[in-house]
This record gives sequence, C-alpha cells and structure tokens, in this order.
Amino acid sequence: MASDGRRQFWKRNTKVPGSIQQVYGAQHPPFDPRLHKNLLKEGSKMYTQSKSKRASSFHEFAKSTSDAWDIGDDEEEEFTSFASQSLNSKVAMATAAQVIQNHNKLKDSPGEKMQQSESIDEVKRNGKVVKSNSEVQLSVSSEELRKYSWSGVPREVRSVTWRLLSGYLPANMERREITLQRKREEYFGFIEQYYDSRNEEHHQDTYRQIHIDIPRTNPLIPLFQQPSVQEIFERILFIWAIRHPASGYVQGINDLVTPFFVVFLSEHVEEDVENFDVTNLSEAVQRNIEADSFWCMSKLLDGIQDNYTFAQPGIQKKVKALEELISRIDEQVHIHFRKYEVEYLQFAFRWMNNLLMRELPLRCTIRLWDTYQSEPEGFSHFHLYVCAAFLIKWRKEILEEDDFQGLLMLLQNLPTIHWGNEEVGLLLAEAYRLKYMFADAPNHYRR
Repeated sequence: MASDGRRQFWKRNTKVPGSIQQVYGAQHPPFDPRLHKNLLKEGSKMYTQSKSKRASSFHEFAKSTSDAWDIGDDEEEEFTSFASQSLNSKVAMATAAQVIQNHNKLKDSPGEKMQQSESIDEVKRNGKVVKSNSEVQLSVSSEELRKYSWSGVPREVRSVTWRLLSGYLPANMERREITLQRKREEYFGFIEQYYDSRNEEHHQDTYRQIHIDIPRTNPLIPLFQQPSVQEIFERILFIWAIRHPASGYVQGINDLVTPFFVVFLSEHVEEDVENFDVTNLSEAVQRNIEADSFWCMSKLLDGIQDNYTFAQPGIQKKVKALEELISRIDEQVHIHFRKYEVEYLQFAFRWMNNLLMRELPLRCTIRLWDTYQSEPEGFSHFHLYVCAAFLIKWRKEILEEDDFQGLLMLLQNLPTIHWGNEEVGLLLAEAYRLKYMFADAPNHYRR
C-alpha cells in the first residue's frame, strides 16, 4: 500500500518533471599531517542499519507539503554503510577542538577570514589581489584557495573566488578575461535562440511553474521583488530547464540562483545589496551578473542532475541517514521524537530539500556556501552533518517541548533571523567534529 501511495504521489505531480537533489558533498578541511598520519587504521566490519522504518511516512508527509521542492540522493553508498576503518577518538576530538579554537580566534578579528589560521594579509602575500576592469583578480593555487575559503571568504574577493571554486573561471589568470567574454556571449546566444519558445505549448508547463516560483524567492528581501531581477531569474531558469530535458525545471531551483546573484551583484555595489535598485547598474553589468549566475548555478547542478530525475526516492535515504546519525549522536533527542511520534521527514525534508536555505538568512547561506564550495568533491555528504549539528543546536528547546504540535512548530520555525558569521562558523565547526567522529566510526561508536 505504501508503494502504491508513493506512485500516486508522483503521478499527481507529473506536470513538473524530476525532483531536485542536494548539491553538496564534502571533505573535511585540511588536516595537520602530524595528526592525520595516525588517524585511521584498518578494520573489517561494516556498519549496517539495525531497524526498519515505516514506509508510509514519505507519502503522508509529501501529500501535505506544498512549499518544498523534492530532492533525493544518488550516492552509491548509504550513510549507514560505513567504510571499514576505525578512528582514534582522542585524535578526532583534538583535531575537532582545534577547528573550533581556530574559529574562536577568528571571530574576534574584523571582517571575514580566508582560512583557519592565516589572515587575509597572508593570503595577499601568498597570492596576488588586484583590481582590473571592475573584476577582482585572485591568483592562488587551487589547493590553497580551498583551504583559505573553508573559514569564510572576504567580501572583496568572494565573487572571483566563487567563480574559481565552481570551475567556471580558469585558474590561469591570462585565460580568465577571454573565458568570461566567451561564456557570457554563449549564454546570451541561448537567450536569443531559445527564450521566445517559452510561449510554445510544449514549454508552457515549465514556464508557468517558473513564473509562479519567482515571486516566492526570498519574498521579504526587496531586491528579489524588482521586476528587472525577476526577469533575470526567469531567463536563467528557463534556459537551464530546456538545456536539461532529463529533469527540466523543478520547483525550488530558483532558490539556488540567489546566492550567486547576490555575490556577483556585491562586486559592483558598496551599500546594502538587499535593498539595492539593480536598474542603477549599466546594462552591460546586469548582463554579466546574469550570465555568471547562470553558469555557476549550472556548474553546481551539472554534477547532480541524475539525483532529481523522475520519482527519485533519494530524499528518504538522506533523511533516514540523519535519523540514524542523531540516534547515535544524541539518543535522548531521538527518543524524545519517538515518544511524541515526530517523524524526521516532517521537518528534515525541507532541510535536505533546499539545503537549509529557508532555515537561515541569506547572508548565512552565502557564508555557508564559502565552506561548501571549498570542498573538492562537492558537499552533499557534509550537508548531512551540518543538518545534524543544526538539529542538536536546539536540543534544549526540543526537550522542553512535550507535544507533537509544539515540536513541529519549533522545528519548522527555528529562530535564526539574527544569525551571522559567528553562528555559522560554530555550526560548521560542530558539523566537522561530527563528521570526523562518525563518518567512518567503527563499532565502539554505535549506540
């Protein structure tokens, strides 16, 4: 019956093809080799899932969900099937403590920092920061750049750093200008060739859904309610959809454009970006921001397109992975949920679904993406630990709630409106600690 229910759910939602997948997978930040060489030793047993979950919960929750976009994960291995390695717990705790200590040192310094233990001045000595034609040019090796970016990227170099980290901008400085020119012209070639087809019958469903979603994009931020900005988003999303027919546009992909758009806009705006009138910029600058946002979003999604093809059940796997992780990290919270019949899917669906973008202010999402994009292999795996750290952050408030409705109201409306870089930095440090301890944890880390 549960299987029939899931089929009916997807059948009812066939107008919008596919389901979006999370776009993050992660590696930990660079280790001190002196610690890392003793970190792992070989073992022989695989961790397997010890209990079954109710199969009907996804259908029941999805049936009542209207504001989230569907997401899965096509990773070959379940989170609950860990590598056959054991972990030195003292080294794990020491390294995690070092990450947190480094963050605490940075939070007292003005501005954002490029990496855990070196200041922006050191980055400038190792690399080269200059301005040319309103573009901040950064010359630093890929490995160094990722290391520096893990603890946050300064605003003045974030735009070029994100272009580099996404693979959109080549590392060779001599090729950057010609690459940008070629890719921007290519994007507007797509506009000229395909955009008028939005009114054709076979594209009407796609265009209609995009047109519905765009006004919902950060509705409380004036920037995204401007007609010119909404037209930019409409073009970006439509062109991406018709160039990816295997999935097409999926409700909510619009959210993934916003961090790139704001970062590239900030390159030209000194004042508050969220209230800036984009029409004050020249048409050429607006076109460059639009094209760069399109290509970087495409780079982000290209590697995970098969994650959100039709009827992908990956979201269930990721939420179950979170449930298993929480049961090991904080059994008291896990039992509390079970006592009041709270299903993880009822709150974590959206967390995995849109990468916490609706749980955090936009400024925090941008800071989070500094770290996410610094991960060489993407960040979907690390996102799991960020979600776990985010949940445990509220354990006191969770344990104080003594009924189903109160718990869901709390979990769906967590008070993060005043969060900033410090809170995100601590969240990432805790997520790193959890990943370090549990990702390859042997039997002695089981409940």
